[in-house]
Amino acid sequence: MTTRIGLYLQDNIPLKSAIKYVQYAESRGFYAVWQAESRLARDAIVPLAAYAAHTSRIYLGTGVTNIWTRNAATLASTFYTLDDLAPDRIICGLGVWHEPLASKVGVSREKYLIAMREVVAAVRGLLARETVTMRGQWVNLTDVQIDAAHGRQTPRHVPVYIAATGAKLMALAGEIADGVLLNYLVTPEYTADAVHQLEIGATQGGRTLDQIERPQLIVCSVDSLRERALERARPMVAQYIRQQPLVMRANGVRADLIERIEQALPERPSAQQIEQAAHLVPDEVIQAVTASGTPDECRAKIQTYLDAGATYPVLYPLNPDIHSFIDIFAYGY
Repeated sequence: MTTRIGLYLQDNIPLKSAIKYVQYAESRGFYAVWQAESRLARDAIVPLAAYAAHTSRIYLGTGVTNIWTRNAATLASTFYTLDDLAPDRIICGLGVWHEPLASKVGVSREKYLIAMREVVAAVRGLLARETVTMRGQWVNLTDVQIDAAHGRQTPRHVPVYIAATGAKLMALAGEIADGVLLNYLVTPEYTADAVHQLEIGATQGGRTLDQIERPQLIVCSVDSLRERALERARPMVAQYIRQQPLVMRANGVRADLIERIEQALPERPSAQQIEQAAHLVPDEVIQAVTASGTPDECRAKIQTYLDAGATYPVLYPLNPDIHSFIDIFAYGY
């Protein structure tokens, strides 16, 4: 069991309300809050700055910002600034973004493994107050240094995490990152395989698995009535099957179910289409990739991810009452 609990916030919560939830999570002993930046909606940096200004202890991470639209120098200065607001509490979570959004805004994700390696090295060097010169395939810097006129004139401790789902990026995270943010809507078996890839990468980097933090994002719908909790999770699972069919196949979702949901959901579905497609998702799929059910059932499912190798859970609440959700999981188990 773990006493560390993280909270994951998406853009479906008004920002002023999210600030209050983060403050409440801190008061109830939560370890960390991760802010999503998954769609072209709410970026992670502005909310994180707001959370930093209104809290004093809780760790705050981007979950995650992409490596393409801010160059390495700008990323470093961004997290340097966040660290001024919340010294030694900021986590730099980086990802390679996703399709089709990246292509639609003119971003090519080719050679993303090389790009991630270069960005992590450059950001680390700059946050350490080094003068960085790099001639990479993606990062090109010449005598660049964080030129801080204000704040602490010292190297900053901002751990760099990589959000990884595939085996190659997971291995790279094991080799070079301080931690990995494990994806949501996966099975514990998928997490165990991911942690194995992470360990392979760690060995290549001359490290051990224990040196790498492994928070696990977990979609969580909790209710005294199990059926109500499952119904709350069903639309999200249906949409994710449509958006990430390869990930869902890797998690054991049947090909015929994926095909039926793809036929039922266009790229931009209406609320009615989502509701209709949700009815196609059986309970066992929801239970496989989420923690949904009674409080005890959710706690038991969360534990299976920890048993698979995650170091602490980061809960993505589907409950409308976030305060009550936080109370259920306060101070671990």
